[in-house]
Amino acid sequence: MENRPKVGVGVFVIKDRKILMQKRKNAHGDGCWSLPGGHLEFNEEIEECAAREVLEETGVEIKDIKLGPYTNDIFKKEGKHYITIFAISNYKTGNPTIMEPDKLEGLNWFSLDNLPSPLFLPLENLLKTGFNPIAPIGA
Repeated sequence: MENRPKVGVGVFVIKDRKILMQKRKNAHGDGCWSLPGGHLEFNEEIEECAAREVLEETGVEIKDIKLGPYTNDIFKKEGKHYITIFAISNYKTGNPTIMEPDKLEGLNWFSLDNLPSPLFLPLENLLKTGFNPIAPIGA
């Protein structure tokens, strides 16, 4: 089988100018803080993937989903390559809960000027571009 990049979706969930982040475990990026998200499924719209993954991982429902930028993420140590598409959303309802304890070990709201570390590679790559998910898209 030919090696090709996979497509990941990372979701900014915004509430009170803070973003929801989770600490990964038992996968690439183990111990890193990331956005909720996951793999884009075949025939799935990116916005649908964003809503599904956030609900599956955190128990939170989102609204006002907009597409954001993307990153090209090469995990050399793990031999993985992803194109990560980011979505920006607003919190709708739900109490953030670790729904997949085998994959996550932390979940909390953070302000952009006080992010935890280490950051998951796609988020780290995105933030290097100066992207601000709190600012309106196109502003």
